[in-house]
Amino acid sequence: MMDYIHERKDWPSFHWSHEKLASQLAAVRHRQGRLIGRMEALGFQLRAEAVLQSLTEEVLKSSDIEGEILDREQVRSSIARRLGMDIGALAPIDRDVEGVVELMLDATQNYAAPLTKDRLFDWQAALFPTGRRGMTKIKVGAWRDGTSGPMLVVSGPIGRERVHYEAPAADKLEQEMRAFLAWFNSKESVDPVLEAAVAHLWFVTIHPFEDGNGRIARAISDMSLARSEQSPRRFYSMSAQIRTERKAYYDILETTQKGDLDITGWIAWFLGCLDRAFVGAEVILAAVLQKARFWEAHAGEPINERQHGVINRLLNGLEGKLTSSKYATLAKCSQDTASRDIDGLVKLGMLQKDGAGGRSTSYSLAAPISRFADLVR
Repeated sequence: MMDYIHERKDWPSFHWSHEKLASQLAAVRHRQGRLIGRMEALGFQLRAEAVLQSLTEEVLKSSDIEGEILDREQVRSSIARRLGMDIGALAPIDRDVEGVVELMLDATQNYAAPLTKDRLFDWQAALFPTGRRGMTKIKVGAWRDGTSGPMLVVSGPIGRERVHYEAPAADKLEQEMRAFLAWFNSKESVDPVLEAAVAHLWFVTIHPFEDGNGRIARAISDMSLARSEQSPRRFYSMSAQIRTERKAYYDILETTQKGDLDITGWIAWFLGCLDRAFVGAEVILAAVLQKARFWEAHAGEPINERQHGVINRLLNGLEGKLTSSKYATLAKCSQDTASRDIDGLVKLGMLQKDGAGGRSTSYSLAAPISRFADLVR
C-alpha cells in the first residue's frame, strides 16, 4: 500500500481540473491586477515604503511559520540597505537575519533568472550561516544525505510522535530535483500563479534539504508570483497569510501528500490563501498612507533624530506600550533624555499620554489616523 504521492507510479505527473479552478483563478488574477494598479499609482516614496513593509512581513512570517522569531527592525534595516533605501539609522543586523533576507530578495528581485541546483544550495546555506540549527550541526549547501535516517515530518512529544509525512529517500534526490528544476525552468504554458502553487507543493514534497525546506518552498512560490507580475516589487505577503492559516496549510499539505496526483484541492486552497493575502496588502497600504499623512500633518516640527526614529518605530508597528524606559532603550539615551524627548513630543501633539499613570505611564501616537479604508478599496 502506498502512503505518499511520491511513491505512486505516475509521480510526478500532477494534474488538476481546469474547469473547477477557472473562475477562481480569473478572480484572483483580476484582484492581483487591481492591487498592482493601485500600488503603481502611488508616488515613488509611498510605493517604496509599501514594498519595504511587504518584504519585511514576508521574511518575518515565513520564518515564524517554522517557529523562528526574527527582529523586525533588523529585517527592515537589512532589506532597506539592500534596496538602497534611506530609512535613517539602521539597526545592527545578525547573520541569520541577513541570510533570510538575502534568500527572499534573490528570489523576488531576480525572478527571471533560472532556478538551479547551485542557487538552491546558496539559499539553504544563507539560512544557516553557522552550519547549525540551534546547537545541532546540519548539512548545508547540499542535498540531505540520509545519515540521520528518513526525512520525517512529525509532531507531538518524544515517544508519542505522530508522523505526518515521509519524504523520498536521499538516494533519489538528485533525480527528483533534476525533474523539478527542468519543469520549473521550462516554458510550459502554465499560468505563473498556478506554477507557484504546483512548485510549492512539489518542492516541499521532495524535501531535499536537511532543514529550511518550508522557507525555500515559499521563496520559490514568491519567485513564480513575481514572474506572474513581471515585477520585482512585492506589495503583499503570501507567507503572512499562510502564517495566519498555518493549521489549514499543514492539513491541506498532509491530505494532498497522502492522496493521488490530482491536486485540484491544493491549488484551490492556495488560490484562496493568495486572494486573502491581497486583503492583507490593503492593510499594508493603509499603514503606509497613515505614516505619510502623519508626517504631512507634522511637517516642519522641531524634533531631533531620536524623536523622529521612535515615532517611525511606532508608525511601523512597535510591539507593546511606549514607556520612557523603552524610549531610552530604542533611542540609546538616558532616562532623563527620554523623558525630555517624550515631553516635547507630547507638547507638539505627536504623542499622547495613555490612561494609566505613575510607574506604568505609557504613550501612543496622538489622534491616531484611520486606516483609510475608503482609499484602499
